[in-house]
Amino acid sequence: MEVKIGVSHANRELTFESSQSPDDMQKAISDALAGDNGLLVLNDEKGRTLYVPIDKLAYVELRGEQGRRVGFGAV
Repeated sequence: MEVKIGVSHANRELTFESSQSPDDMQKAISDALAGDNGLLVLNDEKGRTLYVPIDKLAYVELRGEQGRRVGFGAV
């Protein structure tokens, strides 16, 4: 699944691929927002760990697995 995270006062968003299910990802986000730690901690497919401060979190976009499109046709 593709994950995009918007961070306040940052020019670019964080974009990465994750092997976690959408339900697991939503639970991790909800737990981070409700918890006292102040960090959203996520892992990507390459084994990297991302730490995002909750107070700087602008948005999180989850895009499920889709078949790859081939060609240049407009759809």
